[in-house]
Amino acid sequence: MVQSLHDRPNNLLAAAGMMVAATVLGACDGVIVRLLAGGVHPFIIGFFRAAFGLIFLLPWIVKSGDLMGSPYRWLHVLRAGLKLASLLALFVAFANAPLSDVTAISFSTPIFLLIGACLLLGERMTPARAMSVGVGFLGMLIIIRPGAGGFDPALLFALAGAVLTAAIQLILKGMSGHDRPDRLVAWNLIAMVPLALLLALTVWKTPTSGQLMLLALQGVLGAASQGLITRAFSMADASFLAPLDFLRLPVIALLAFAFFHEVAGVSTWIGAAVIIAAIVTGTMARGRT
Repeated sequence: MVQSLHDRPNNLLAAAGMMVAATVLGACDGVIVRLLAGGVHPFIIGFFRAAFGLIFLLPWIVKSGDLMGSPYRWLHVLRAGLKLASLLALFVAFANAPLSDVTAISFSTPIFLLIGACLLLGERMTPARAMSVGVGFLGMLIIIRPGAGGFDPALLFALAGAVLTAAIQLILKGMSGHDRPDRLVAWNLIAMVPLALLLALTVWKTPTSGQLMLLALQGVLGAASQGLITRAFSMADASFLAPLDFLRLPVIALLAFAFFHEVAGVSTWIGAAVIIAAIVTGTMARGRT
């Protein structure tokens, strides 16, 4: 017991560090997709991201061994398919919409996660939770601006990516209680590669050497980010880790300005702040139940 009390602060610190690192890597992912936009189809980006990620982690996967010891089979395929769909939706959004707007919209994932937990896991939709969901949707509307002259349809893909990511996290939460984090990461990539290849073959065009370098970098960063997030969530509660993901917005705003001279609009920051407030409120309400 004494050992566990000493270990918990260390575990929390390590998990926080992993989450912050994954946040920075996730921001870099959006920049790479924008650099590839127009030259490489999203299906091909998805394939190479998964393939290079698998190659990068292959020595670690072989060393960890016992892949067949996983209690899941088709659930790995389902999660990989949903992950691929979420990535493709985000790729389309990153390629066509302001990077900061896409990132701010992706913060809505916990809102959809809360809805999913109530619908699928039997959690109660209390008035406080319902209010947080309503406020969260208000934040999304501020960013997307439907009906306004500045409405960007590409942001709907970002919204779809947030919904799919929430579904993945619901599945992952159940799986992580019965399987090792390393096996979850390994099987996700192993199952995703053939799924992504089938899509990529329908639009195949061999990337240039420069594009391949960016795709390889994206695959490595994506695999590292996924591994960090999976490991972090196995060491600490989601309520502790989730707020750290908000650092992604200032990071990607800086990168978007440095690479593409994009300046995040006022509505982006206001909408993101409203979404974050909704998530904090929802988390507090969840903790009281």
